[in-house]
Amino acid sequence: MEMTFAEKILAKYSDEKNIVPNKIVNVTPDHLLTHDNTAAIIQKIQNELDKYGIYSNKMPIIVLDHVIPAATEKTALNHKKIREFVKEFKIKNFFDVGFGICHQIVIEKGFALPGKLILGSDSHTCSYGAVGTFSTGIDRTEAASLLLSGETWLKVPNSIKINLKNKLQKGVYAKDTILKIIGDISASGANYCSIEFHGDVNELTIDDRFTITNMGVEMGAKNSVFLVDDVTIGYLNSIGISKSNYDITYADKQALYIKEFDYDLSHIEPMIACPHSVDNVKPVDEIEGLEIQQCFIGTCTNGRISDLKIAAEILNGKKISKNVRLIILPASIDIYENALNLGIIKTLVKSGAIILPPGCGPCLGAHQGVLAPGEKCISTANRNFKGRMGCKDAEIYLASPATVAISAIKGKITNPKEVLL
Repeated sequence: MEMTFAEKILAKYSDEKNIVPNKIVNVTPDHLLTHDNTAAIIQKIQNELDKYGIYSNKMPIIVLDHVIPAATEKTALNHKKIREFVKEFKIKNFFDVGFGICHQIVIEKGFALPGKLILGSDSHTCSYGAVGTFSTGIDRTEAASLLLSGETWLKVPNSIKINLKNKLQKGVYAKDTILKIIGDISASGANYCSIEFHGDVNELTIDDRFTITNMGVEMGAKNSVFLVDDVTIGYLNSIGISKSNYDITYADKQALYIKEFDYDLSHIEPMIACPHSVDNVKPVDEIEGLEIQQCFIGTCTNGRISDLKIAAEILNGKKISKNVRLIILPASIDIYENALNLGIIKTLVKSGAIILPPGCGPCLGAHQGVLAPGEKCISTANRNFKGRMGCKDAEIYLASPATVAISAIKGKITNPKEVLL
């Protein structure tokens, strides 16, 4: 029987031969990702932990990233509890405050590999499909169970095939691509589906693919994946991982998909998601000129070195508007250091930007960049729900790093193609 990527992975990890959509299978993932929510997870099972311990000290990947440095005594206490848990159970893969955002760390440190299965107590765990991994989010109760037993259940998803052809115009980026797709498919159009990207993807870097797969969950997807090609292999080689360390999984050519979409990348324009839904997407031209008070470049969606380079090229020798704040947040300490060495941080600071430590704070409104009532923020993040950046009476617009950077200069939402062309 011909199978999709998701069906093949779940067949392998469940040791089930008859895999069809909606079937329930039991799996043991390669890794379980948790972050600051580890404190809440282990509190659910404290008695069981004391009695039985954990399934494996190699399965968990724990990254402190959501509120760093600790903003309150409660946060500091949670971090302390996590460090004590890590020490007691000798957790092998722990990344304390300052290493970076959990999803960046999982790919950057080589935990996410082609053909692997990774689950995480964070909805954007689907990001790792950028390198051919089946990865998806689970809730805290399931994560707690996994820590103890090493096993959980998944429902085999239906699959959606998205065919991409040609290449993006100058001034148009991966963020514009995924916003366009989400706007068309809707926030629920891919509920509990695995999305496979096919076609002319060789022009898309791993950073581009990361941006696209990261936002798969914003259309309801359980998993979002680019099948492995030379770009994937080249990236993994660059971080010291050879082909002998992973088994590539491809969908069969005659696999069955519940839906199929075609996109001509050359026709995509700069896009923006307007409040208060990620699928409220319009061309930037339609709301150009709207004044904003805050600009934010970073997060697990667009906090990589390529994103910071794009911003620095636009901001080089210029100053941001006196009416806006520009916040820059590298996705990891390695990216931060690289940006320092390349002079990118200097360029951004001279333009008037504020540089934050690698983490998640402003994206979820935890601290460092919380909005005030009535303010408007243009952001490279992945969500713009009411209250997402800490204030239910503020507005968030999602766009590419280029759109955010040029908007910071102008003090109003601006189409980057006007500058870049």
